[in-house]
Amino acid sequence: MRALITGAGGFVGGHLCAYLLARTDWELAGTVYPHPVETQPQEPRLRLRYADLRDPQGVQTLISEVQPDHIFHLAAQSFVPTSFADPWDTLHNNIRAQLNLLEAVRRSGREVRILVVGSNEEYGAPKPEELPLTEESPLRPNNPYAVSKVAQDFLGLQYHLAYGMPVVRVRPFNHTGPGQSPRFVVPAFASQIAHIEAGLQDPVMKVGNLDAARDFTDVRDIVRAYYLAVTQGEPGDVYNLASGQPQAVRGLLEMLLSYSRAEIRVERDPERYRPVDVPSVYGSAERFRQRTGWEPRIPFEQTLQDVLQYWRVQIGGNVNA
Repeated sequence: MRALITGAGGFVGGHLCAYLLARTDWELAGTVYPHPVETQPQEPRLRLRYADLRDPQGVQTLISEVQPDHIFHLAAQSFVPTSFADPWDTLHNNIRAQLNLLEAVRRSGREVRILVVGSNEEYGAPKPEELPLTEESPLRPNNPYAVSKVAQDFLGLQYHLAYGMPVVRVRPFNHTGPGQSPRFVVPAFASQIAHIEAGLQDPVMKVGNLDAARDFTDVRDIVRAYYLAVTQGEPGDVYNLASGQPQAVRGLLEMLLSYSRAEIRVERDPERYRPVDVPSVYGSAERFRQRTGWEPRIPFEQTLQDVLQYWRVQIGGNVNA
């Protein structure tokens, strides 16, 4: 079996590659962008290659050369504030890349199981009585990134309905873990704590909206779900991937601070607020659980500790370099 992972150089892509190498005997090809591949991984079953997925001819060549049996399409512009700053770039990047992949597979004539990764952002701001969100909940995208994910979601469905392509769609809720960019809330807090502990930042924590609550799952549980979705998901169907438990941002900050002996003062930073924010979101993954048996295994407290330790190592390595 051969699998193609787009966005293999990203946060989730790296974890997915590690999972597939450990749990399967598949040959893996991964795309990276925007920088060319400088060094290949030591693992001989994984080959990375530079690819701009917005280039239709380049994507056609990619599919022809890799000849995948499975595609995990992870590559996307995924930061909501960036989508507000440049809406068209997010829409163009996310929609065009997936359209090129679907068209290239269709033209190849190959039977390829394709995972399309949406987002809980597609649901927008639910009313309290609508929680937990299910796959039948209305889609009300309230930011450009969410609009791009609705388009990806329905492009996947359209290619299944029109051409019979075995496309499986997922809508993961928030996920975090070691290696995530500090643009996102958990690593943003953890990296600041690590900087403060190392004496590289004043003992002041800059924060955004602490009143929001989000449904967090460890990225290592999410990539296991992606594998199950590709191998066991029903083509044409869509699945929420969620813990079902809302975690208050204020609470997760307090947990992270409790893991440190440093005295840290918390200050609100208006620059860290979104133009549109959602008070509380959590979802139900019951449909996916019934299909595959998947449930999150890693406790949230363990995830937070692992993220903080990751940043301690990163900051310590930079200090000692």
